[in-house]
Order: sequence, then structure tokens, then C-alpha cells
Amino acid sequence: MLSSYAAAAAGSSSRKPNRTSTASVAAARPPAPSPSPAPAPPAAYPSAVSDSDPSSYSSSSGDDADLTASDSATASVVSAYLSVAGEGADLSKVGIFLSSAARRRSPPCLICFDPIRPSDPVWSCSSSCFAILHLSCIQSWAHQSASGAAVPCPTWGCPKCRFAYTKSQTPTSYLCFCSKTEDPAPDPWILPHSCGDVCGRRLNANVDSGCEHTCLLLCHPGPCPPCPAVVPNAPCFCGAHREPRRCAHQRYSCAGKCNKRLSCGLHRCPVSCHDGPCPPCAVQGKHKCECGETMEEKLCSERVFQCKRDCGGMLDCGKHRCERGCHGGKCGECPLRGRRTCPCGKKDYPKLECDAEAATCGSTCEKVLGCGRHRCPERCHRGPCDETCRLVITKSCRCGGLKKEVPCYQELTCERKCQRLRNCGRHACKRRCCAGDCPPCSETCDRKLRCGNHKCLSPCHRGACSPCPLMKTISCACGKTCFEVPCGTEKNQKPPKCSKKCNIPRLCRHKLECRPHKCHYGACPPCKLTCGEELSCGHICKERCHGPISPPNPEFTLKPTKRKMEKHIECTPGTPCPPCKEVVLVPCLGQHLGQERAMPCSKWRPFPCQNLCGNPLLCGNHYCTKSCHVLEVPLNQPEGDPIPSFSKENTLAESCEQCNLPCQRAREPPCLHRCPLRCHLSDCLPCKVLVKKPCHCGAMVHAFECVYFNNLKAKEQLKVRSCGGPCHRKLPNCPHLCSEVCHPGTCPSVDQCMKKVNVRCACNTLKQEWICQDVLKEYRNSGRDPKEVSKSQFGAGLLACDDNCKKKLKAPDSELHLRKTQENKSPIVEVANVPKRRKRRDRGQEEVKASKFQEVKTYVLRVLLIIFLSIIAAAGLYLLWKGIFRLSDWMNEMEEHKARQRHLRGSMS
Repeated sequence: MLSSYAAAAAGSSSRKPNRTSTASVAAARPPAPSPSPAPAPPAAYPSAVSDSDPSSYSSSSGDDADLTASDSATASVVSAYLSVAGEGADLSKVGIFLSSAARRRSPPCLICFDPIRPSDPVWSCSSSCFAILHLSCIQSWAHQSASGAAVPCPTWGCPKCRFAYTKSQTPTSYLCFCSKTEDPAPDPWILPHSCGDVCGRRLNANVDSGCEHTCLLLCHPGPCPPCPAVVPNAPCFCGAHREPRRCAHQRYSCAGKCNKRLSCGLHRCPVSCHDGPCPPCAVQGKHKCECGETMEEKLCSERVFQCKRDCGGMLDCGKHRCERGCHGGKCGECPLRGRRTCPCGKKDYPKLECDAEAATCGSTCEKVLGCGRHRCPERCHRGPCDETCRLVITKSCRCGGLKKEVPCYQELTCERKCQRLRNCGRHACKRRCCAGDCPPCSETCDRKLRCGNHKCLSPCHRGACSPCPLMKTISCACGKTCFEVPCGTEKNQKPPKCSKKCNIPRLCRHKLECRPHKCHYGACPPCKLTCGEELSCGHICKERCHGPISPPNPEFTLKPTKRKMEKHIECTPGTPCPPCKEVVLVPCLGQHLGQERAMPCSKWRPFPCQNLCGNPLLCGNHYCTKSCHVLEVPLNQPEGDPIPSFSKENTLAESCEQCNLPCQRAREPPCLHRCPLRCHLSDCLPCKVLVKKPCHCGAMVHAFECVYFNNLKAKEQLKVRSCGGPCHRKLPNCPHLCSEVCHPGTCPSVDQCMKKVNVRCACNTLKQEWICQDVLKEYRNSGRDPKEVSKSQFGAGLLACDDNCKKKLKAPDSELHLRKTQENKSPIVEVANVPKRRKRRDRGQEEVKASKFQEVKTYVLRVLLIIFLSIIAAAGLYLLWKGIFRLSDWMNEMEEHKARQRHLRGSMS
């Protein structure tokens, strides 16, 4: 079998096409014949492949593809392999890559997203993904990944599978898939980027597999197929069964019991034939612990165990007991035997028994403390030394920005934040007292990836982000044919073609009558039958079927290459039925006779005519003057009328206008007020308007309802208007008021006033009481009119002065003369054009004179204010002088601190 395998490899190399032939010869060259009819590979690869990295394709299509019949170059690649593998060859993985390469598609590069042409230099990942990328893109990617970070990285990763490559593995030249030929020339008779020679790569790199064969395919993209060689006696995992098997599947399970001896050495493996070591023995049993005191039920693999009891046995010294737990064998020697020393270890006690305690030597302990730099200063003592070293030393913080004397155990850190950029080159460290070893950036990159759909979730980094690792699935409408493409390239992909029948049910009413069609991308084709659906008006739709259609797949949108002229279709699929075109008679809104119109059923609309409404209003006296409108209550409607009648529930119904005219009826009893109601049929309401009527004397005003006052007689009205109090009208000839009760007409006591009046002489010395009638008679007798006499002078001067009146007037005259002479002696000089208020104010200010106490008080206050301002000025000058000196001292300290730092940096360097 090995010789046939080698012969097949030699035959495949001899069938390598000649690249030096001319174009005409290459065009007339027939496809390379295969030695035997190659069977079709199993349906594990799709009929429609991706335009990107083929290693990520996945399909569920049921259509099998024949690699040997699809392309002559593909047939020549797999012919040698099929001659050895025969029927049942597994080409599912490599078939995807070969099918994509045979169709001469241009998959996009995962780094630049540009299509890869057959003439472009490429690089292929040889780890697991076998992604094909531009050579220049992967070289730039490797350089940025290795040197882009703050700390150079010795490796770089594949953009797709993240497999780590060393710097020495950075591609420097354009090689074929099998890495035998540099800069392979493009040839139409072989696969792009292939040398056309036998691949020759080892099929299984695992040494334990036992396979030493090489790949028989011609130079190809993607992984190598399984080894097709036959091993005559391939043992199963347990070695109990042997049978001939393919080399790639020579390790198998015979489905019998393993029956290998387990690690316990007592039982055999009960599991079916399996790969790898046998599981632990699971046989239950009672087992003793190591000391033999406890017995428990345990698994056979756990039969050696320790109980929780302390040993407590006597050591070989016979003085101490064993402090270990459960164990097997003897307890051992006493740990206190042998060389004995003091606690610090400086003095030996060679003959000291194990049960005797070693004495201290009295010298300094000098054991190294926990800090690792100082020794214990105490005398030799038992027990551990103090872990905290309290020796005061000068320490500097981690960043070197602070020096201070602190205890040795105490850590010294400053509060300064590190401003160095982290390895990402974008964010500062911000760690307090950083020693320079800034940690990696903990922020998320969060930059938008090249795909345009997602953001980078990696830690913040330098350089370009990795390509989006997600894949997008493009499928047909039924989902049975699909492939995956890298995220970001789905918008430029064409959907796969599927030969299955469309399983989307029709949504129109012709579900069972429509002809079935194949699976398609987008919406289903429209139905070509007549609609035949009954409209709301009762007619049948005679247009082409325009029922609802299934929506297209919204996952991808195809961009049309050419703009086609859209044909005008009256009935678009997914739209309701077109308007009905039947002619009907439609009455006007007001249902006037002889105003009907003939119009299409679809354009049936209620319309107003040119007439007025004419409907009787609610008042019963007038008619509606609105234009024709829909009545709330329709008029006599004939039975069987197809036009629906308008009712109060109709949204178009409109009520007639309301009568806004005032009531024009004469009221009973008659009055000057009109009825406040609108035009109405019933009797008017009684007039409730308040009528104001003053009383006869004018002392008060009465308010009566109009209907009440008008129903009274003339005498009753005069009686009601009286206020019932005294008349307040003034008599015409004297200053007194009428003494009668409020009455209509003139006052009866005009010339018969009986009130008393004080009558005086001209000097107001004599005084008498007269009746008002006598005073009036006296005025008339003297020829004076009483109406011309004021009320205050009424009765004055009617009496004649006597001798007593003249004596009393002499003294006041002399006093008055004396007072006038004094006023003339001290005249007041007035300034012209000065107001009286200002004169009075100035006169008051001249009279006020400041006292001696007020002058002293004002002087003292001024002196105190001057002293207070002087103290404030002196304090300000003193504080300014002190501040200048402190600023100078602080500047000197800063210069000394900087000089010390420069000295420390120079000593450290």
C-alpha cells in the first residue's frame, strides 16, 4: 500500500501543467484527465461560498458539488488523492478553499478589506485558520504588533486566529501555499497563488499518531485532507482488536471493555475501549487508615487515607510523644536529640539531654530580622525575634521624590501622581509614588473597528486594532444555503443561490392557486391572478392580485448596479384594493330634492348644494340660514336607500344654527326693559330688574323689582317711596331743615319755622333767643333778604348795643394798638423769590446754636478716627514686611531642595 501511495505521489507530480506554454496553447489545452472517475465528496461544503476567508464558511445546503467537474484546475489538484483514497474521501475542509479558488473570486483581506486578486502577493496562515492576506498588509501588521507597544513584544499574532508567530517568522517574500516556490507566476490552468507541484507537507504533525505520509494534492490553499493510506493491522485503544483502517483514523475504539489493569493493581478497567489513561478505580470497600485505628468505606482509588486522630506515640528517646497526625510506620527519632545550642546559636551544649531546656548565653541575639538588613539588638532570648524592625533610617519613596527618617518596618510613599504614559501611549499612569514600573493600561480601547459595526474590547493598546473576530452569516430566504463572511464585508456580498422551492407561504387569498417558485432572495414575486375580493361597498375588485406579500430578508441589502426604469403598475403588491369605479347617485348634505349627483363609488363624498338649509330652528319662529349641511336628524328617508343616512352619531352631522335674535314681544305689565332671553315660543319671564327710586326727601334710595313696582297704583308708589324718617330738605328762607316726616311736594313749614335762634348784637356782647319766624320778620322789616344771610351770621346784629358794650371795647383797643407798635419796631427782612418753607427752615437753623459739649464731642471723635486709621496702616506695613521675608526664605529652601535632588541623581547615575 505504501508503494501505491508513493506511485500516486509521483504520478501527481508528473501531471504538473506546463507554465511556459503560450497563451494560445494554454487556451486550446484540454483539462488534465483523472486516472479514475473521482467520486463526489460528501456534502459538507456549501454550493455557494464566501467572498472572504474561506476557512470560516459554513453551509447547510443539500446540493452536493463535484470538485472534479467544477474546474479543470481543481480536478487536477484532487485527482492523485482520489486515486488513493477512492470512495468515501473526506474533502469537506479543503473543498471549501478549492471551490473558492476555482471560481476565481476575490476574497477581501481582513486587514485592509480590499479584494485579493490572483496577481497580488499574499501570505497564508499555516496554523489553523489558513486565512489569506496581502503580503504587505501582514508585514505591516507584524511590525506594528511586535514594536508598537511600549515594551517590544517578541511575537506577533495572526489577525484571524491570533496564533503567535515569532519575529523570525515574519514573511519577507511571496511564497506559494506549500512554500516551495517563491513569487509563483499566475497561470490560468492552476489555482491562484499555487506552484502547481505536489504539496508534500506532512499530513499529521503529531509524532504519536504514527503517520509519516505527505499530502498528495497539488499545491493548494487551506488544510491538507486526512491521510488516505491504509494501515493493515491497526490496533484499537485497548489493543484487543485489530483491523485494516485509514491512516488518519487508525486510532479507534472497538466498543468492548478496556480490561486494562488499573493503578490499584487489584481490579481491571470496566469502561469501554477508550483513549488515554483509565479512570480511577471506583470499587467500594472498607479500608483502614495509615495508623490502622479507623476503618471507613472508601473507593479503591482512595483506600490510602489518614484519619483525624493524633498519633500520640512515644518517640525513640522515650521522653517525648509524637506530635504528627495519622501516619504509617514508626514515629521516628526525637527532634531534640543531637547538637543543642542556646537560642541565638552562639553557645553549644553537647551533653544536654533532650528533655532539658537550653540556657541563654547572655550575648546579643544578632539574628537577621524580617527586614533582611538589620539584626536583633536584644540579648539571647527564646522565641522569635520581633518582626517589626524599629530602627530609624533615612528612606526614600519609590519614585525618589521624598526622603524622610522613618522606622525600618514602615513603608514610605509620597502623594505625587505618576504622569508617565502607560504602554498604550494614551493614558497617564496616575498611580501614587510610582517607581517607574507603570502597570499596563486597564482601560478598554473602545475604538471603532474597521468593520464599522463593533468597538475594540481589548485593553488599551498602541497601533491599529485587531480585525473584528465576529462573522456574519449570509443565507438565502429559506436558510438552507448560507455562508459566513467577516464582519464588515457583508454589505458587499451577493446572497447565495438556492435551488430549493420557496417555503414562504403566500399571504394573498390565492394560496392554493399560485404556481410554486424557487427559493429567492428578497420578496416573493407578485401573484398574477385577479383579485376578486369583495369591497366594502359590495362590488368585486377586478384588478390584478395586490394582496400582501412576504417581507424580504432585512439582514442584507443589495445595491443595484444599474438604475432600471420603474414600470407603472396600478396595483402594487401589498397595497389595498384600488378605489371602486361604480357610478352611484349621492344626495347633498341637506338631502334637498333634485340635488343628487352621479359620481364613482370610490369618489363618493357628501357634498353641499347651493341652497340654504331651511330647516326650522328650535325657537319655532325662524329658519336655518346656513349653507347646505348634514342634518343631525335626517328628513323622511325612503326605505331601501343604499346611501347611509346621517344620524346624531355621524361625525359629519352638524346642528342647525341657534336663533340669536332677541325676544321682540311686549311685556305684561309693560315696562321699559326688554326680555333677556333669545327668541322663544313660551311666555316671557317676569322682569326682575331692580329699579332705583329715591325717597321724597332724598335721604335714601329704594331698589324695587320692576314687576313689583309697576303693579302698584300711583298712591301706593308714593307711599312706598317714603323713607319714614324726618324730611332732610332745607327750608328756603332759613338755615333749618324741615321737621315733618318724609313727604312728597313742598315742605308745609316754609314760613312757620318754630325753631329757636340765638340773636346777638354787633359786638357779640348781648345775646337773646328768638323764634325763627320773628328773625325772618325782623330781616324783612329791616329790608334785608334772609336768603343772603349766611348760616354762621344768621341772627347776628339784630340787637342794638348798649353802654356796657362800649366800656368793654376800650381795653382791647389799647392793647391791640400796643401790639401793633411792637411789631413795627422789629421788622423781618424777607428775601424776594424765596418759598415760605425755606424761609421757615432757615429761620429755625439761625435760632439753633451748637453747645460747648457737642463741639468737644465732635473734636474727640475726629482724633480717635485719625488714630485708628494710623494703627491700621502701621499693621499693614508690618505684615507686608514679614511676608516678603518669608517668601525669600521659602525660595531659598526650594533652591536647596533642588540642589539636593540633583546631587542624589548624579550619585545614583
